[in-house]
Amino acid sequence: MGRTPVELVDSYGRTHRDLRISVTDRCNFRCTYCMPEEGLAWVARQEVLTFEEIERVARVCVERFGFDSIRLTGGEPTVRAHLPVLVAKLAALDVDLAMTTNGSSLRAQARALRAAGLGRLNISLDSLRPERFAALTRRDELHSVLDGIDAALEAGFDPVKLNVVCMEGVNDDEVVDFATFGRQRGVEVRFIEFMPLDAGHTWSKVQVVPGERIVAAIHAVHPLRPLARGSEPAEVFEYLDGGGRVGAIASVTAPFCARCDRVRLTAEGRLRNCLFSMEETDVRAVLRGGGSDDHLARSISSCVAAKGPGHQIGSVSFVQPPRTMSQIGG
Repeated sequence: MGRTPVELVDSYGRTHRDLRISVTDRCNFRCTYCMPEEGLAWVARQEVLTFEEIERVARVCVERFGFDSIRLTGGEPTVRAHLPVLVAKLAALDVDLAMTTNGSSLRAQARALRAAGLGRLNISLDSLRPERFAALTRRDELHSVLDGIDAALEAGFDPVKLNVVCMEGVNDDEVVDFATFGRQRGVEVRFIEFMPLDAGHTWSKVQVVPGERIVAAIHAVHPLRPLARGSEPAEVFEYLDGGGRVGAIASVTAPFCARCDRVRLTAEGRLRNCLFSMEETDVRAVLRGGGSDDHLARSISSCVAAKGPGHQIGSVSFVQPPRTMSQIGG
């Protein structure tokens, strides 16, 4: 008989049930707000967690602490070889299993990932205009991403969501275009405020397009009504005419830190209790040092116990983490 899970609660009363797993720090794009154009050193392959090690961490989170949600991230997770093998291992844990991807490889991989047990997909897409897309990602691959969205829908993923990082003077003029695109394609668009996780550390709050402004722009063209919000980071709205849903993740202007239930595992086995944390817990050392599941559980518990109240973006005490989004995992 298995043991009854114990809720993983931090000192601020937040119960943690969501594990974000970065399967690789590598990416086939070089998005301007995430990675430098060149020169970023990849984690050595032998330092990246194996599928078996990832599955073990996930299993301890599920069995010991009752985690019910796992999301695979990167870098770009689809550049990790044999990804459906990992998906099948994690799907066996009977959790809500999702993945965030840039979508460019989904035509080749969507059906295999779905068959392996992946339930949901979030596809990152920051412009519907080919030249702008190429400038943002440093890759001329908009056609591949659009085809990947179609492939995801054809493979039976439901829902398929689009993640759009909205930036002042960069792509904020496409907000309504994206909303219309989502309505036409049957996908749910999530607009995300630009956060200070860029490689150049040049982020400024003036580049942030407030979620409130995004929603107002859409509402003026496609009237909306708000839906009840749980622990999700997104404030979600449905179109009054039944045309689907749209959301805004206001991480900067309306942070949801008080409801955060996430823990992040980096590709090389560092556990992070916050996207903006300056400290990490090395669980790879436990995994490769002969540690038991009890040792692993204690490492996870101590990491969460040390979680602070919030990211403090915009305050004088905020310090941007030295690692970029691609190195942390979304």
